[in-house]
Amino acid sequence: MQLQVTNSPFNQEQVESLNRLLPTLTESQKIWLSGYLSAPHATESSILAGSPVRDAPEAELSPNKVAQITSREVRILFGSDTGNGQALAEEMFQKLEERDFKVSLSSFDDFKPKDLKKVQDLLIVTSTHGEGDPPDNALSFHEFLHSKRAPKLEDVRFSVLSLGDQSYEFFCQTGKDFDKRLEELGGERLYPRIDCDVDFDEPAADWVEGVLGTLHVSQEVDDTVENLGQVDSSLLTTKDPVYSRSNPFKAEVLENLNLNGRGSNKETRHLELSLEGSNLAFEPGDSLGIFPKNDPSLVDKLIEQIGWNPEDSVPINKQGEQRTLRDALLFNFEITRLTKPLLEQAAQLFTNDGLKKLVKPGQEEELKSYIDGRDLLDLVQDFQPQGVSPSEFIQALRKIPARLYSITSSFKANPDEVHLTIGTVRYHAHGRDRKGVCSGECGERVEPGEFLPVYIQHNRNFKFPTDSKTPVIMIGPGTGVAPFRSFLEDREESGMEGKTWLFYGDQHFSTDFLYQIEWQKWLKEGVLSRMDVAFSRDRPEKVYVQHRMLERSKDLFQWLKDGASVYVCGDEKRMANDVHTTLLTIIKQEGNMSHEEAEVYLSEMRQQKRYQRDIY
Repeated sequence: MQLQVTNSPFNQEQVESLNRLLPTLTESQKIWLSGYLSAPHATESSILAGSPVRDAPEAELSPNKVAQITSREVRILFGSDTGNGQALAEEMFQKLEERDFKVSLSSFDDFKPKDLKKVQDLLIVTSTHGEGDPPDNALSFHEFLHSKRAPKLEDVRFSVLSLGDQSYEFFCQTGKDFDKRLEELGGERLYPRIDCDVDFDEPAADWVEGVLGTLHVSQEVDDTVENLGQVDSSLLTTKDPVYSRSNPFKAEVLENLNLNGRGSNKETRHLELSLEGSNLAFEPGDSLGIFPKNDPSLVDKLIEQIGWNPEDSVPINKQGEQRTLRDALLFNFEITRLTKPLLEQAAQLFTNDGLKKLVKPGQEEELKSYIDGRDLLDLVQDFQPQGVSPSEFIQALRKIPARLYSITSSFKANPDEVHLTIGTVRYHAHGRDRKGVCSGECGERVEPGEFLPVYIQHNRNFKFPTDSKTPVIMIGPGTGVAPFRSFLEDREESGMEGKTWLFYGDQHFSTDFLYQIEWQKWLKEGVLSRMDVAFSRDRPEKVYVQHRMLERSKDLFQWLKDGASVYVCGDEKRMANDVHTTLLTIIKQEGNMSHEEAEVYLSEMRQQKRYQRDIY
C-alpha cells in the first residue's frame, strides 16, 4: 500500500521519501526496522552495534523481532585449496565473535550435511578448482546439496563469497553453484554473492562489510577489513613489522641453481631465499607467494606498439596512487594473460569493429580460441586501440597476481631461509616465443644478491601428520616433489621415525632426478622408508608414477589398511586425475570393492584428512 498524507501521520515530503525507500527494503531489513522502532528503551547505539537488547523486558520489544534476529546463529563454511578461502572465513568468524554473535566455523568436509536444515544464517566462502570444480574439501557437500537428499531451507538466510580466476572459463563456478542451489532450496539471500578475481582484497572486504551490515552490525567496519585474510590486526601494535600478502617481505636471493643436467629438455630452478629479519614461519605443506615482475622487453614492446610515452603517469589503485606507465606495467598489472572481461572492456575502449564482433554473443568458441596462448601485446597488435589514453587502458587491466610455490625446505632445519623448486615455463605460440611470468623471471633475470617480494601462504588443507606412527605415502612427479622434501627434512631435524613412501617421476634418470642425493641419503638413514621412481622417456613405452603404484598395489593397499595418509602434489590436468583413478583401481582390486564402494572409501579418507592434494 502506498503511503499518503491522508492515511498516515507524515507530511508530503516524508511520505514521498518513505514511498521511495520501503519498496527497496529486504524482508530482513523490514524486520530489523520493525524491531528497532518497537524498542523504546533500547539505545540506538546498542541496536546498531548488533548486540542483543538484554535489559528491556520482552513485552517492550513486541513483536520481539530484534531479539529473533540477533539470536540467530551464524554458520560459516569454507572450501579452500590454497588457504585464501579459509583465511577469509576465519576473519569473518573473528569479526562476528567480537560482536557477540553466535557463530561457528568449519570446512565443508567437517560439517555434517544432515545438519544443514538446522542452520539459520549461512555464510559460504569457497574457491573454484580446475575447470569449474569444487575444491577437494567441498566435493561431498557440493554433491549432497545438488542431490535429492538436500533439505528445504525456508528459514535459512545465506550469502556467498566466491574466489576464482577470470582467465578460466568457469570463473567462480562453485560459488555460483552454491548460491543458485541454496536459493532453489528456499533459502533467502541475506546479501548478494560477490565473485572475486585473483586480486580479491577489495571485493572480499566489500562482502564482509555488506554481510556485517545486514546482520545488524555497525556499518563502521574497522580498518583491518582492508587487510582481510592477511594481517592479524592485533599484531600491528608490535614493534616488529608484520609481513603478509599486502605487505610482502623483500627476500634476498642466496642461491639460484639449475637442477637439471646438461641435455635435459627441462629447466628446474632451486632457489634459496633469506628470511632473516622477517619473523615469517612456515610448516611443510605451506607455500611461498612471489609477486613477479613482468618481462621488461615485453613491456617496452607493448608501449612502443601503442605509441605512448613510458614516463606518463597513470593511477595504479582506487586511492589514486600514481606511477609511470612503464613501472605500472612492470610491477602492478597483468599483461601476459587475456580474459573475457578484459576483451569486453577493450571492445568498448578500442572502437575496433573486429574486436566488437569477437566479443558478441554467439562467438564464445572463437573468443576462447583467441584468448588461448595470447597476451596483451597480441591484443593491441591485432586490434590497434584508437584514441585511448594510458589511464583508461590501465583501468581495464587487473592486478598482477602473486605466484604460489610449494616450499621445499624445513623451517626447523633452516629457520632463516626458504627454498623453492620452480620449473621454468617456455613455449612457442602464435609466432612468438613466450615464458612464464615468475618462472621466466627466476630462470633468466634473478641473480644472487637481488631481492624478491614474498609472503607465506599457510595451506591448512595440505598438512602432514605429526604422529610418527601414521604411515605416509607421497606422490609427486617433477616439481611436485617440493613439499615432500620439506616434510622429510622436517622429520630428519625432529628425529621422527615412521613409515614413509615416495613415488617420484620425471623424464630422464640421468638429467632430471631432482634432489637424487638427498633421497638416497634419507633412504639409507631410514627417514624415507621406500621410494619408487618412474622416468617416462628412458624406455620406448612411457612409464609414470601411476604405473609404479599399480605395480605395488598389494603393498600400497596394505598401507592404506594400516592407516596411511596419502599426499599428491603436482600437475592438475593429467597427473592428479590419473593418480586419483589409479587409487580407485587399487582400492577396488585389492579391497574386492565395487567402483561405488571404492569411491566411498576414498571420500572417507579425504574427510578424515588422509587423502590430501596440492595440485596446480
